[in-house]
Amino acid sequence: MTLRATLLFTFVLLLFVGTGFYQSWNVALTIFNMGLISAIMALGVNMQWGYAGLFNVGVMGFVALGGLGAVLVSMPPNAEAITAGGLRVLAGLSLGAATVIAAIFAYRKGGRFAGWLTAGILLAGFFLFRAVLDPGVDAIEAVNPARAGNIGGLGLPVLLSWPVGGLLAAGAAWIIGKVALGLRSDYLAIATLGIAEIVIAMMKNEDWLARGVKNVIGVPRPVPYEVDLQASESFVESVTGFGVDPVTASTIAVKLAYTGLFAVVLLVLVWLAQTALASPWGRMMRAIRDNEVAAEAMGKDVTARHLQIFILGSAVCGLAGAMMTTLDGQLTPGTYQPLRYTFLIWVMVIVGGQGNNLGAVLGGFLVWWLWVQVEPMGALLMNGITAGMADGSWLKGHLLESVAHMRLLTMGLILLLVLRFSPRGLLPER
Repeated sequence: MTLRATLLFTFVLLLFVGTGFYQSWNVALTIFNMGLISAIMALGVNMQWGYAGLFNVGVMGFVALGGLGAVLVSMPPNAEAITAGGLRVLAGLSLGAATVIAAIFAYRKGGRFAGWLTAGILLAGFFLFRAVLDPGVDAIEAVNPARAGNIGGLGLPVLLSWPVGGLLAAGAAWIIGKVALGLRSDYLAIATLGIAEIVIAMMKNEDWLARGVKNVIGVPRPVPYEVDLQASESFVESVTGFGVDPVTASTIAVKLAYTGLFAVVLLVLVWLAQTALASPWGRMMRAIRDNEVAAEAMGKDVTARHLQIFILGSAVCGLAGAMMTTLDGQLTPGTYQPLRYTFLIWVMVIVGGQGNNLGAVLGGFLVWWLWVQVEPMGALLMNGITAGMADGSWLKGHLLESVAHMRLLTMGLILLLVLRFSPRGLLPER
């Protein structure tokens, strides 16, 4: 690690330590844990953009699919709902997949009538698919809709859901990549953004899958609950011996446990990414990024390599999405917004330094800390500025109302400053 990187990471660490001293360690650890997850998301986007130049603005969709994976793996199964309509839903999904496969085969082997044959298969398959699927969906959603109305999950340990969330995002990335990676970079961005919105719309409306906008709560945790620690005599005795309130100590202990798990995942991913980047494969990816024509002339399959890195980056984003759902303890499809899960992740990569894994991690921590802390700091600033103004004045009211926009203003200002004075990010690629 260079001196510049060491100084920047030390500065970011001091921001979190200062938050612990001046606010509380609970607040500092809460921000830090989401910073770890944000750094993983930024690492996934950096693989796509920094390694291969793929402009993916559908990050939100892959993060959401990772969260869905966490629910489908870790939540207990809803046996009554599965009995009521599970087989019909499974048959309908199988029929839909068979329709797509048959349409692809007809398009490739249908000769002069391939177009008409493909359209006929898709049209007939769609109506047959809906005829089988819809009754099963209605039966599942009718089972205790206030508390369930979905199929539940597999009831497996929640840690297993993290790689499954990554695999679910990777599978979606393979399908999207096969369709969209032949497009030019600007069209790829439009396609991935639209597909991400389709994913969120599906999660909001398919109640049988994960309750839709009614949300899934009570996702299992890989760490103890605070109330369990507070009920443990050994824990209470150990913390009271240091003069610490057991309630506060239990919340800090849980957050530290999450910090340890997330930090291990981040460190492993950074090590793997750095190893891959320094390998012949990494040099090949950068060669494709810098000059696709020359790389193709040297015999490299550019489209296949683009698909490969698109899947890997999306899998990392899906892994982060599963971790975030585990941390929140719930899946809330309505909260997946492009501003938070696409734009902000891109700001992290650009500010940190595209093409540099450590830069993406640095940007994840720094930008997330600013995103959380700018609004309260802006409120203090505006209160100080308007302290001498008369109550009820239009200027004072306007300045105080502008606090809500401090986040967007700050993100835009930071992005402009970095692009002006350090166009390649705080930690540029070597």
